[in-house]
Amino acid sequence: MKSKKLPMIEHKDHKQHKIEQSVDMIDYISNLPDCILHHILSFIPTEEVVKASILSTRWKNLWASMTNIEIDDASLHARGIDDRNPLKATSFMNFVEKVLEVRGASKLEKFCLCSNIHSDPSQILSWISHAIMHNVQELDLCLVDAIESVIPESMFSSMSLTTLKLDTDFIEIPSHVSFPSLKTLHLSFVGFMNDDDVKRLFSGCSVLENLFLEECQWIYLENTEISSSTLKSLTIHDEFYFEEDDDTNGCKIKIDATNLTYFEYIGHLSNEILLINIPSLVKASIHIPLPEERQNEVACRAVNLLKQLSNVVFLRLSSFTLETIIYAENMPLHFQLFPNLIHLVLSREIENYTFRKLMELLYFCRYTQTLCLSEGFEHCFDIGEDDRIWLIMPACVRDCLKTVTLKNFHANDSEICFLKGVLKYAHVLERMDIWWSKTHQLQNLKKETEVRKELEAIERRSTDCVIKCVQFLPDFCFLLDGEEGQFQKERNKIVPNSSRKLDTAFKFHLRQNSWSFFDLEREGLRFVNAQHINNIKSSLKNYD
Repeated sequence: MKSKKLPMIEHKDHKQHKIEQSVDMIDYISNLPDCILHHILSFIPTEEVVKASILSTRWKNLWASMTNIEIDDASLHARGIDDRNPLKATSFMNFVEKVLEVRGASKLEKFCLCSNIHSDPSQILSWISHAIMHNVQELDLCLVDAIESVIPESMFSSMSLTTLKLDTDFIEIPSHVSFPSLKTLHLSFVGFMNDDDVKRLFSGCSVLENLFLEECQWIYLENTEISSSTLKSLTIHDEFYFEEDDDTNGCKIKIDATNLTYFEYIGHLSNEILLINIPSLVKASIHIPLPEERQNEVACRAVNLLKQLSNVVFLRLSSFTLETIIYAENMPLHFQLFPNLIHLVLSREIENYTFRKLMELLYFCRYTQTLCLSEGFEHCFDIGEDDRIWLIMPACVRDCLKTVTLKNFHANDSEICFLKGVLKYAHVLERMDIWWSKTHQLQNLKKETEVRKELEAIERRSTDCVIKCVQFLPDFCFLLDGEEGQFQKERNKIVPNSSRKLDTAFKFHLRQNSWSFFDLEREGLRFVNAQHINNIKSSLKNYD
């Protein structure tokens, strides 16, 4: 009997010890300074912060001095509560009113409000006004199904706002707009009523640096202009597209930004983008899928947009954009040179006809040094060594190209043919990085070795070129989610009898896709001894 009671006593003591540890941990957290507790609680919705006040007397009134307020009625919908239920809506409104009342005159850095409750708009307006009166710095408003504007006029003359995010259909721009501190403006689904509203809004943002326009509604506008001498980054997501019976040409949006350095566009160009004064632009990203209607018109707009990016140093294009410009009539006559383009990235998988358009585009990129195919080629990609496309090689490939990166590599004949063509004609190529596809199996080492030998055997124009094959290691992707047991099992197939420190280094390698294990040492990871370094380098040499 005694032998059976002893474990119970030990278990009881162990449980008591765990409770004491938990109590100590709570006391430790509670004794942190207010500024640290406020920072921790800033990542939690206000409703949860208020609930946390019951943990201890130390926390009882802490939420009342929070500098961040996040109000979101999504929790009501998660519990299946009808947002049109008057009692529930009133309860939610009263909660918000209480939170703002208890705070008093405390400093407010961030106010986030997300609501689709059909209630008295005047209350929502008063909440936003409260934030403005308390000199809020970051204001994030998502007002769904609003039947009228609930944005107070005082917001448009806020002296303290540095970041403003608006996601609402209705917005009324007052006659006077002044944001002397606003550096980031994010507008989602905002409907502008006339050209003057747009001009007045942006002219009042005297220090604006970052502008994000997501699915804004321009249907009432014909010609509008966004002018800012301080704007550095502009992102436009405009994926509304022409309807079959749409007889409009959309809106002409002129961008006048002398200090703009980054421009991103995603959409169908249902509104025409005119970059009229962007001498500082160095980086751009363009994704224009081809719509079903008015394809030639969209294609011509896409070509015109690319022409306006002639001074960029870095350009990211989707293969859909290449597909779109194919439909432009007399496309080569429209293009100008890209005299400054150094880095060209192609996103999305490339097909036969988009590859030919890529080669045609490269003729206008005289000084491009790096080419990255970030999604590689589609499985249907088919090209041979005797294809006519190799008869005239673009000048940048021949004279300037230094780095080529091909990802999602399946080692089919056409992909290898492309790599051979680059090696054969690129005179100054320094590096070729080949990333195996996610479906490539670790066990297929023979194929990997064959590909490497085949490429190494090519008579290259550049004898200094280094070919590097990077193993994607798909079987280990899930290991980064903490499945340690499976990690141990799979790791032992590659690195037998390795130490715990070696495991850490190996996982770090998977996570960072490091080029060498000496890079791991520079990151602060140390191996047990030199033999461990040699073992892991030898075992994984095919993936490094």
